Amino acid sequence: MNKPFTFLWLAAFAAVTGCKTSTPPAAPSAEAPAVAESTAATKPSPFMYPKTEKIPHVDTYHGTQVPDPYRWLEADTAQNVAEWVKAQNEVTFDYLAKIPFRDQIKQRLTQLWNYPKYGAPFQEGGYYYFYKNDGLQNQSVLYRQKGLKGTPEVFLDPNKLSADGTTSLGSLAFSKDAKYAVYTTSTGGSDWRDAYVLDVATGKKLSDELHWIKFSGTSWHKDGFFYSRYAEPTQGSKLANKNEFHQVYYHKVGTPQSQDKLIWEAKEHPLRLLFAATTEDEKYLILSASEGTSNNSLFVKDLSKANSPIVPLVETFDKEYGVVENIGDKLIVLTNQGAPKYRLIEIDLKKPQQANWKTLVPETENVLISASLVNNRLLLNYMKDAATLVRVHDTSGKWLHDVTLPTIGTASGFSGKKADKTVFYTFTSYTYPSAIYQYDVATNKSTLFRKSEVDVDMEAYETKQVFYPSKDGTKIPMFITHKKGLVLDGNNPTYLYAYGGFNASMTPGFSISRMVWLEKGGVFAVANIRGGGEYGEAWHKAGMTPNKQNVFDDFISAAEYLVGQKYTSSQKLAIAGGSNGGLLIGAVANQRPDLFKVALPAVGVMDMLRFHKFTIGWAWVPEYGSSDDAAQFQNLLAFSPIHNIKEGVSYPATLVTTADHDDRVVPAHSFKYIATLQEKGAGPNPYLIRVDVKAGHGAGKSTTAQIAEAADVWAFTFYNMGVNPYPAQ
Repeated sequence: MNKPFTFLWLAAFAAVTGCKTSTPPAAPSAEAPAVAESTAATKPSPFMYPKTEKIPHVDTYHGTQVPDPYRWLEADTAQNVAEWVKAQNEVTFDYLAKIPFRDQIKQRLTQLWNYPKYGAPFQEGGYYYFYKNDGLQNQSVLYRQKGLKGTPEVFLDPNKLSADGTTSLGSLAFSKDAKYAVYTTSTGGSDWRDAYVLDVATGKKLSDELHWIKFSGTSWHKDGFFYSRYAEPTQGSKLANKNEFHQVYYHKVGTPQSQDKLIWEAKEHPLRLLFAATTEDEKYLILSASEGTSNNSLFVKDLSKANSPIVPLVETFDKEYGVVENIGDKLIVLTNQGAPKYRLIEIDLKKPQQANWKTLVPETENVLISASLVNNRLLLNYMKDAATLVRVHDTSGKWLHDVTLPTIGTASGFSGKKADKTVFYTFTSYTYPSAIYQYDVATNKSTLFRKSEVDVDMEAYETKQVFYPSKDGTKIPMFITHKKGLVLDGNNPTYLYAYGGFNASMTPGFSISRMVWLEKGGVFAVANIRGGGEYGEAWHKAGMTPNKQNVFDDFISAAEYLVGQKYTSSQKLAIAGGSNGGLLIGAVANQRPDLFKVALPAVGVMDMLRFHKFTIGWAWVPEYGSSDDAAQFQNLLAFSPIHNIKEGVSYPATLVTTADHDDRVVPAHSFKYIATLQEKGAGPNPYLIRVDVKAGHGAGKSTTAQIAEAADVWAFTFYNMGVNPYPAQ
């Protein structure tokens, strides 16, 4: 129960930039030639793109006519769209197959990926539970063991849920007595979830089976749990239709879903998201409503009293309120109300009026991103210049000490039950593979519990943080990672990544996929542009409507910095982003096509005039604005990727990636974008789309699919820069 749920995030691009780790047989020596100009083969000869029919269609927005000839591609389950996708994939995969070193990249990725990956353990009942992937398993397996030195046994293996590894685990929650566990699954990467209940002692699945769960956790109370769902969608519409009328239900173990009790709804507000969570002692049900991806109202229900009312604590939607835990009748709440970088407050439920709220930990110069209550201590996770700082306070709010971390990076976890003496956290950075630490709350001592055995010489690489000026003079932080001893000659292949929205912060993290790039002399850069949460709500708002152009300016300035400092040149610069970051890449490629050689927009929001018409897109209106508003329409039209592709302009070599089961940012965005780019774009660069099947926005993507996509992205990028990472000896 921390910050309100966020719906647009980076998981989609985890295949290339996520925190994965590695195992090659031997890393190339630092002295070996890093890259070579491609001489082994010439580029594939020019080819014909699949014919995309143009059907005249014009929308009128506030007196402005806007053609939309590819509207028919929005019907993503239609037969003609399926045939179009097949034809596009055939062209794309034929092109990729002709890249001479594509298979070598895939083989190297497979070697790197094949090492054990662990999640931090957590305690339930008499067991410790943890996730583990042996190396190349499509999905991580949930194990349990008695004590930290016990013998592990499989508790739940999602690899057995589908033959091709495309069914993944979502949330997992244990009842207070650890008798039951409820878990959710996703099929093909969809946001839709199904829920099932296990008898913990035997591991046996019970008869309970729940469907049409979306944007929800599961929170136990007695012998049942609360969850959020939508009504069953009409046939054929579940992946694209607008999600309306979210509801909170209570399910009692052993009963059919049809008997679940409706707890909360908002009949007058169909575009409202409703969430429910119980406090650890199960005394209070915390209810939160949101009309977008940030800011929420807050309500509470006393579960210790029969038929107790739902009591409003905050009924507006202009700030964020996340309940950390309760101490008796007092709630500890993380909020940016009166504190753009967040503070902790205490709300006494006996006198919950705002005038009686008490500040426990005031706002600081750093951003407070999460908090937990363990062993009578408040563990506060801050962000300082996009890196983690952990501070410990007592329950009165008094600072006690900081937690010493290994280096500059990202620490996550620190969660546990109130009575726990120790907790676990995971630490990672760009050159620091994921490691798990056990933290003793009383002594403030961290002990290495388990580290990733990655067969890469991480001492050969370095990360630096720079601050560069954006167009308006704002200083923007950027992390740059590369081999030590890099020569700044303007000729290094460079991959620039950013997100820039939804209060999401790009913090340092290790990626095994990235090692293919780095070990061949590539530079990896992450720009912490506005729109994110790196410096609190003011930084976020500086990249929201009507200020979205700041995001693009920040990114373009990052690219210009890399070129100006001779890390690279416009002919060796690739840009990438996923989801909201896909919008970023589409927009800047339109605005500065001369600055980039390769563009990699993944699952992007490309039609800014119609995004709110599909699934959960309406929740992004506070972030972007809406074409239904005249002023906001003009702002959106100015940067909408689809609507700003110009006839006869040579754009960067473009590989769009999306998936047929993406019901977050529906694939129609990418379909219409690439159709427009293929129609209007000039010059020799390829404009291709790669459509994954039985995959979604990114979360839960199988290892097989991640490796295949990453290999294609890296091969496409190297190839279009004229770089052969595996030259003939």
